[in-house]
Amino acid sequence: MTALAAGSDFPKLDVAQLGGGTLTLGAPRGGHDWQLVVVYRGLHCPLCKKYLAQLQELESAFNAEGVDVVAVSGDPEDKAQAMVDEKELSLAMGFGLSVAQMVELGVYVSDPRSPQETDRPFPEPGLFVVNGDGAIQMVDVSNAPFLRPDLQAVLNGIKFIRANDYPIRGTHKAA
Repeated sequence: MTALAAGSDFPKLDVAQLGGGTLTLGAPRGGHDWQLVVVYRGLHCPLCKKYLAQLQELESAFNAEGVDVVAVSGDPEDKAQAMVDEKELSLAMGFGLSVAQMVELGVYVSDPRSPQETDRPFPEPGLFVVNGDGAIQMVDVSNAPFLRPDLQAVLNGIKFIRANDYPIRGTHKAA
């Protein structure tokens, strides 16, 4: 795994979108100039269900700050749709993220522990805030489902960054 560096360009990746069409990760939609990309493990993950429900609750607040919100997994369409149905989500949901795309995003990739968990490699959690220049303003990736940024803190951080022209952090180049 090669992590995407803060300040680097976020790779624009096309994935299938629930409801039809294509969702381009890293390309804000709906008149927004920033994008929050949440990579989740899949339908098999109860913590993902809770996290996406929290994201749903905050989506309008992110939108009010000019931030488009998208979520994506490696799940096939039927499992992504089951997630939406179970949690009554209206988020823009991408599905079918390939292992190559997971690697390009720099997220950890896990193999299922059993066929009951899932039937394919899946991404571990990742969160990317892509700014108006297409650069990674903030990034968080985890190798396990138990570590995820607090979404209210992410929203508060975006508000602060935008209001104060706060720079991208973590970009020091070692000699």
